[in-house]
Amino acid sequence: MSGSRIYMDWNATAPLLPEAREALLFALDQLGNPSSVHGEGRAVRALVESARRDVATLCGAQPAAVVFTSGATEAANLVLTSEFRMGRTPLKAGKLYVSAIEHPAVREGGRFAREDVCEIAVTNAGIVDCAALEDLLRAHDRETGLPMVAVMLANNETGIIQPVAEVAALVRAHGGILVVDAVQAAGRLPLSISSLGADFLILSSHKIGGPKGAGALVARGEIMMPSPLIRGGGQEKGHRSGTENAAALAGFAAAARAAAGDIDGRMAAIAALRDGLEAEMQSCAPDVVIHGRDQSRLANTCFFTLPGLKAETGQIAFDLEGVALSAGSACSSGKVGQSHVLTAMGYDPRQGALRISIGEATTQAEIERCAAVFAKVAARRRSAGQAA
Repeated sequence: MSGSRIYMDWNATAPLLPEAREALLFALDQLGNPSSVHGEGRAVRALVESARRDVATLCGAQPAAVVFTSGATEAANLVLTSEFRMGRTPLKAGKLYVSAIEHPAVREGGRFAREDVCEIAVTNAGIVDCAALEDLLRAHDRETGLPMVAVMLANNETGIIQPVAEVAALVRAHGGILVVDAVQAAGRLPLSISSLGADFLILSSHKIGGPKGAGALVARGEIMMPSPLIRGGGQEKGHRSGTENAAALAGFAAAARAAAGDIDGRMAAIAALRDGLEAEMQSCAPDVVIHGRDQSRLANTCFFTLPGLKAETGQIAFDLEGVALSAGSACSSGKVGQSHVLTAMGYDPRQGALRISIGEATTQAEIERCAAVFAKVAARRRSAGQAA
């Protein structure tokens, strides 16, 4: 970004880390196809397998259980299917239970038929309602197959951390499969697929400072795996055909190494910046609603509503002042619509909200400038309301 603008939309995409850029450029200069057996091919294969180890380390998994994809959306569509294999034995998932606040990549249900996707309610606090989930699992017809549950670890809009361990206990008690979208949590919370109790995790490179166009589906082990979404040459042990994007994966690996380091220290510094910004926001606009402020949430995320200010109007106002933020998930081809997350939490869907998300490169000076822009936008809103 130029010096005249500040970037506060890290949940949409994090800036490319210098080390990820360096690793990507190095890999681009490597000639071989990772499936070739000659020296050039083996050199690129080594890059891919090194990346697999680094991504596995980030989430406490075994390298052999990491399947590389083009991103989190593809990983979601790979795993959200009724067809699995337990070793060589076919295994069927009958219905998908997905929380009402999931990212659209998960909420759309992947390869499940629409009628086989059931929504799990959330509380007004934006937390998955485990009692509602238990009722759904008790009513599940085992004759259709196993229940599959998809719940994110941290919401991409509010930043609220979900009770995944409690969800996992319910899913295990009912013999189901648990898929956890860890896209926003990676690098911001300690990750361990076994401690979470998840069967599968979904990851994305560009959310942690790697290049766009790379992601991963991480399994608890190699025994239970979904049927392939993309068939062809049998790459990724047959789970995802197509020549691996070695350059993007090298960048992903560098970002994963950085994301795994000193999470507590990095997030404490970021939380201090975020909390200071929120204090300034409340000082100049006492009626601002900061969603999830009383809940456990990601240290970098502030999702707020200014009563009387539409999300689209607010986003444009901040952009014109040189502040890049968002109105929620950056997944709808630039559209600014009603937040399904706020709707699920019981808010008036016509109101909307804005999301500020920051990261390691965010400075105190940028926080102060963002607060000043917020004060200006809030003042304009008051003036417009008085004029009306």
